[in-house]
Amino acid sequence: MKDKKIDCSKTKVSISEMVLPNHTNNLNTLFGGKLMYWMDMAAGICAYKNTKKIAVTASVDNISFKSPVYKGDIVTINAFITRVFNSSMEIYLEVTTQNRKTGKSIISNNAFFTFVTLDKNSKPVKSIEVQPKTEEERKLYDGALRRRQLRLILAGKMKPEEADELKSIFN
Repeated sequence: MKDKKIDCSKTKVSISEMVLPNHTNNLNTLFGGKLMYWMDMAAGICAYKNTKKIAVTASVDNISFKSPVYKGDIVTINAFITRVFNSSMEIYLEVTTQNRKTGKSIISNNAFFTFVTLDKNSKPVKSIEVQPKTEEERKLYDGALRRRQLRLILAGKMKPEEADELKSIFN
């Protein structure tokens, strides 16, 4: 795996679910926790598919709910690895919801998940590097280090003055 890089586009996975009655609250809208579960599953599949190793969720960035998802809607989650670090990888997820009555699709959510790849002894190990090709992939790749540093600061694992990438934003 050393020195090998794969295109970000080759890490993409897509899963779809239909929102069933047992996935909804009293307003017939999708439970937020159920969507987060599906997103975590998509990110986990994305990580495993590309590493062929166990990978575990390390963090989840802000998940904003842009619009309700209703019973009967089709939820599609697209995920791909944006960047690989020491033992972690950032995975971008975009959730599209298709309304069953109108057929109209909207982006209802997006988020960044961080996964850590583990070896057979459950120890963190570096994953396969990714290489951005498209403008969107390059933008996400370039921003990943800033997002990582912010996550580390918020988790108390990095001092703000050590976050070189974030200094460029604030100075």
